[in-house]
Amino acid sequence: MNKTYDFEPLMTRAGIMQRNEKDPVRAEWWEGYMLGLRRAHFGEDYNVDRHDMLLTPMSKKKDPMLAAFGRGYRAGLTLQLRNPD
Repeated sequence: MNKTYDFEPLMTRAGIMQRNEKDPVRAEWWEGYMLGLRRAHFGEDYNVDRHDMLLTPMSKKKDPMLAAFGRGYRAGLTLQLRNPD
C-alpha cells in the first residue's frame, strides 16, 4: 500500500526540488505536482476550472511542458512522495 504524507512537508520538498531543477520540463512537472497537492489538500473547490482538463492524459500532446505539468498534477493528487516520471 502506498503511504500518504502530510501536505506541508510534501509542498516544502516539492518547492525545493522545483527551484533546484535545471531541466525546464521536469521543473514544470514539479509545478503541476504542487498544484495537485493543493487540490488534494484543500478539496474539490480548489482549482475547479482547470481540474478536468488536467486529469486528461497529456502524454500525447506535442507540448512537453504541458504534458509534464499534467503528469505532475495527477501525481500530486495522490498526496504521496513522488518524483518526475
